[in-house]
Amino acid sequence: MGKRIIEMRHIVKRFYIGEPNELEILHGIGLSVDEGEFVSIVGASGSGKSTLMNIIGALDRATEGSYLLDGTVIEDAGDTELSAIRNQKIGFVFQNFNLIPRTNALQNVELPMMYAGVPARERTRRAKELLAMVEMEDRMYHQPNELSGGQKQRVAIARAMANDPAIILADEPTGALDSKTGHLVMDLFHKLNRERGKTIVLITHNGELAAETGRVLTMSDGMLYAGERAVGA
Repeated sequence: MGKRIIEMRHIVKRFYIGEPNELEILHGIGLSVDEGEFVSIVGASGSGKSTLMNIIGALDRATEGSYLLDGTVIEDAGDTELSAIRNQKIGFVFQNFNLIPRTNALQNVELPMMYAGVPARERTRRAKELLAMVEMEDRMYHQPNELSGGQKQRVAIARAMANDPAIILADEPTGALDSKTGHLVMDLFHKLNRERGKTIVLITHNGELAAETGRVLTMSDGMLYAGERAVGA
């Protein structure tokens, strides 16, 4: 294993702070992920895993605690810096694909590179290379509504890799797919992890898929567990 990519200590998340209906969703979570790991976080709906995912992905801030992401102290980062971090350090893969409609597969993969200021010719070259990696080069000029669910998710994975992120954060990436297609998508994550050394954090309610990953953590009632032991800091 290489360097530490994610280091979270005592992460607390509250909503409606100071109001009578104040709600604490995360109760002091600790999470460490090393470069090259494939970690899954399993939990039922309402366990707090989506809230945790939003904090890992710098889409939301913790109420308390510290978060070091690939050397950046997230709680000290301003909104502009957080936006750059989301664009360049994290590759997102969502359950509902989040592809831009009426925009072909190639342009969807190019988009994060456009935001990162990569020149047009280089964007196109890399996007074609990534689509070939996920075996979608023959569909590069198809729009999302012309693709199957599995094909859309493969395009989304290529897009997540666009800026060579420190981590890929996959939120229920097989949730909208049938079992066979879901396994094909998981095979692709394993390939990225094994052959390209990508650090992957998989959020899922599917224990069977989670069992395929190198380390399984369980989310329950706002706490994170490794086996029977709560992971806090």
